[in-house]
Amino acid sequence: MPDGVQVDDAAFFPNMETAVNLIQDAAPILGERVLVLGQGIVGLLSAALLREFPLACLVTADRFAVRRDASTQLGVSAALDPEADGFRALAAAQAGAESKGFDHVLEISGNPDALNDAIALTAFGGRILVASWYGLKSASLELGTSFHRSRIKIVSSQVSSISPELSGRWDKNRRFSVAWDALRRIHPAKWITRRFPLDQAGEAYALLDRAPEQTLQVVFEYS
Repeated sequence: MPDGVQVDDAAFFPNMETAVNLIQDAAPILGERVLVLGQGIVGLLSAALLREFPLACLVTADRFAVRRDASTQLGVSAALDPEADGFRALAAAQAGAESKGFDHVLEISGNPDALNDAIALTAFGGRILVASWYGLKSASLELGTSFHRSRIKIVSSQVSSISPELSGRWDKNRRFSVAWDALRRIHPAKWITRRFPLDQAGEAYALLDRAPEQTLQVVFEYS
């Protein structure tokens, strides 16, 4: 750990490196309208980094209220429930009637169905960054009229490598440094909601599996 980083904040380092990679791949532009689907820890960290950019609006979405509350506290324009009736209309209204959608959508929810929300809410010529890991789940995409006519670009992002556009100047050590600096600014330890001794690891994983709506970040404490 470098100097100036608190131990609890340092526990978020792997996820912060992922968030830094996502924002580098997203490359937000001054004045853009941005939507982030998914406000788990990686989504929250990504939203916190995006808040540092001079965007026209930053809207987030997550089905769990505890995550929406944390997102709201970051100062986003709105934190919406993607399972609410009329979600797409509510999100589009946040982007503004004149915009006809968001310039950029980051899909970090882990739910393949969210990609169709992303497509529906992306403006002409906009970009969708897919950060989710779907594993063996398949994504059934609506690639009809809206997508086909809108020249939407869908790009994958993965932290295991540096974007080819940056790899001539960036390596993982440089990205590590940026992630440590971000931890100093954002202090994500505020999202630790449960602590377990290591011998109760099974209970911790059961909580995350069966009741993810009850917690944000779980950490183990070693004695």
